[in-house]
Amino acid sequence: MNIKPLSNHIFLEPLEEEKTTKSGIVLPETAEKEKPVKGKILAVGPGKFNDKGERIAMSVKVGDVVLFKKYGPDEIEIEGKKYLVGDEDDILAIVE
Repeated sequence: MNIKPLSNHIFLEPLEEEKTTKSGIVLPETAEKEKPVKGKILAVGPGKFNDKGERIAMSVKVGDVVLFKKYGPDEIEIEGKKYLVGDEDDILAIVE
């Protein structure tokens, strides 16, 4: 797969949260799953232009694990696998 986002868009793979809570409670399969809020960046665009025509560099890079807005990125499916596409503004933090 060869994806090249444009402008300040990002392409990421959602990371599933563990099915066991920190206190050791195992969540059953029937528990309602929320949309993941953590993902790994697979591709980034070159950045958007400011009013002076200068490109603004992206704050994230390929391989970063990030937290993003729950309803920010759009979900797409490629070859049976789900991915997310959104703007850099959808990213809340980089997980280090």
